[in-house]
Amino acid sequence: MASTAHFSEEEMAELREAFCKVDISGNGFIHANDLTDVLKAANLPLPGYKARELIQNLTTAGDGRISFDEFISIFQNLKSDDVAKSFRKQINKKEGICAIGGTSEQSSAGTQHSYSEEEKYAFVNWINKALEKDPDCKHVVPMNPETDDLFQAVGDGIVLCKMINFSVPDTIDERTINKKKLTPFTIQENLNLALNSASAIGCHVVNIGAEDLKEGKPYLVLGLLWQVIKIGLFADIEISRNEALIALLREGESLEDLMKLSPEELLLRWANYHLENAGCNKVNNFSSDIKDSRAYYHLLNQVAPKGDEEGIPAITIDMSGLREKDDVQRAECMLQQAERLGCRQFVTATDVVRGNPKLNLAFIANLFNKYPALHKPENQDIDWSSIEGETREERTFRNWMNSLGVNPRVNHLYSDLSDALVIFQLYEKIKVPVDWNRVNKPPYPKLGGNMKKLENCNYAVELGKNQAKFSLVGIAGQDLNEGNRTLTLALIWQLMRRYTLNILEDIGGGEKVNDEIIVSWVNETLTAAGKDSTISSFKDSKISTSMPVLDLIDAIQPGSIKYDLLKTEDLNDEEKLNNAKYAISMARKIGARVYALPEDLVEVKPKMVMTVFACLMGKGMKKV
Repeated sequence: MASTAHFSEEEMAELREAFCKVDISGNGFIHANDLTDVLKAANLPLPGYKARELIQNLTTAGDGRISFDEFISIFQNLKSDDVAKSFRKQINKKEGICAIGGTSEQSSAGTQHSYSEEEKYAFVNWINKALEKDPDCKHVVPMNPETDDLFQAVGDGIVLCKMINFSVPDTIDERTINKKKLTPFTIQENLNLALNSASAIGCHVVNIGAEDLKEGKPYLVLGLLWQVIKIGLFADIEISRNEALIALLREGESLEDLMKLSPEELLLRWANYHLENAGCNKVNNFSSDIKDSRAYYHLLNQVAPKGDEEGIPAITIDMSGLREKDDVQRAECMLQQAERLGCRQFVTATDVVRGNPKLNLAFIANLFNKYPALHKPENQDIDWSSIEGETREERTFRNWMNSLGVNPRVNHLYSDLSDALVIFQLYEKIKVPVDWNRVNKPPYPKLGGNMKKLENCNYAVELGKNQAKFSLVGIAGQDLNEGNRTLTLALIWQLMRRYTLNILEDIGGGEKVNDEIIVSWVNETLTAAGKDSTISSFKDSKISTSMPVLDLIDAIQPGSIKYDLLKTEDLNDEEKLNNAKYAISMARKIGARVYALPEDLVEVKPKMVMTVFACLMGKGMKKV
């Protein structure tokens, strides 16, 4: 691991930010080519052979990927003042960055936070399109992408709530959004609702507060919006939701291999599938390899409707722009063709030529969502029954992990935990110390790589049994490594439960908490507020109506529940779900970070019900 002693906390934060700008997929690595581009553009006194040599030495597996530690080492090696400064300046210049000096009491005089003008421009246009017909957003939409409209527009929380629902429909019950005659208090409620709902769909919002959004802090607003937009764009880039992706299977590859790919990897595979069919060179990324727009031209030509499907007229792509000598002009001609497909969103010609990885990824994802141009294979020997989507419980666990900022991001619950790296990060979140010297880190060697992962999994189970004191009877490292569903979920549930109880114990001055204590607190709070509801346990059938949850919310924040919107007796299934949707959104609105889903209340799933009451207890105890 690189020594970080040479860097202040501030410098480390800047380097981490610079690294993340290039590591768009969030998998903890950047490609050597991207680093070389930055070094070259920074006018560093390094001849090409020297840069290659440096990267070769630092890239242990020789696969062209560089970890954050290796990135730090490179920077350290180059840290003569002039070199380091020009390197940092270039990383910012690469993205078209605006710098803002820190003005809060906490920020030191020299603190700077930067944000990308290109991202602001792209996100504003996307939001304008998404919300153009929404009557609740008429007061701010359309926004002018050339100004700072966006940072003011997010201040009342309405746009954020709407964009969360645009990306993951039905996350927020519309009845809980405050829309008229807004006051500082009702705005605060909207922002709580937005932040806690963003967390519930898997956004990492740990360092973002309602005040930051109210003040429209650009780098935090853009960071949150990118996460929300990306989750929406990637929602269907998943085999269980789009079986035609099986057309991307390569010879000798199993379905299981394809199902392990991240959305970013599937998009790259998809683009190359069409480029191959067009007789063109493949691309390795959506940054340096697409700068000349040639790959994009051929991709558009391949996916454009050919008129062979009923009701979908043909759209012929004009390829004459390929003859343009100027890169920007060629990119502009290409985007005019993309516009004919209704897919011009996210990038300008300059973003294409600069190879902005984040915005080009969004451009490609949007194109895929509208024109995948894939056909589900008919004759292949495929076990279709093995393609099942994730359960609600699995999705909740995955969103919880991602909201805590684990790296790499968890796209597939079982395969992404097979080396236990994410599990070790979760142990640290629940205050179980991890000896990182015992942990094998990627990239893993081709030969014996799985043995390294298995060693990690064995250590993860050992930590659970000995340090965390979890009940892991019959669970071995091999079960995590092979993705045994039942046994992996047993460990994850205990991690989530401990995390939830730790928060309660922190609020309660360290006193131990268990299910009985939570149930007692719930009943005492309901009685003290004059409510009729009670619960006997987290399996109590009355919970299916959501009334105990709704009454508890109203007890914690009197007058918050609008009972006239609810049906309280003789409920059918639809009415129960209606109440549950309202209850989950209201819990988030009063400040409880609830991950459970409405269906968990209706079906009285005891584990998830426990987390709802525990989060509300945490909120109630804070008010005392």
